[in-house]
Amino acid sequence: MTDTTTSVGSAGRPDAGVSTLKGRTGSGAPAETRGKTTVADGVVAKIAGMAAREVPGIHNLGGGMARAFGAMRERVPGGGSGGGVTRGVKVEVGERQAAVDLNIVVEYGASIVDVTGDARSNVIGAVERMTGLEVVEVNIAVDDVHLPDEEEGEASEAGDGRVR
Repeated sequence: MTDTTTSVGSAGRPDAGVSTLKGRTGSGAPAETRGKTTVADGVVAKIAGMAAREVPGIHNLGGGMARAFGAMRERVPGGGSGGGVTRGVKVEVGERQAAVDLNIVVEYGASIVDVTGDARSNVIGAVERMTGLEVVEVNIAVDDVHLPDEEEGEASEAGDGRVR
């Protein structure tokens, strides 16, 4: 004989109050619960760097020394492999949260308050949307103001000394 009885929940219905997904493993479990995803610090730094560079009024990222070393590194064969994107960006990534530090150069005439606010919003939005991590803070240090008559080559300025 076969048993055709069903378990009845507290509300008088079969399986009342029981989640159909709870306790399931293997192929019956939802895809988002099957495994663990980790996001490397470098990935978050690249996303944050790209998002910050999209903001109008930001001329460049990185302090003076970081930009100078970056320019020299890019001239060395094999030395400029993606380092430019993360220059001026430092991140700390946990299991569910991230913190971002940016060093920026602002265009002369742009409102620093507006530029940093826009950069903060853009970085938070991009990192959270692309990684699923909660961005707990974006600290921004304005290291320089780019003047319209300044040339881009900091490395060439080093070679144009007064004494020859």
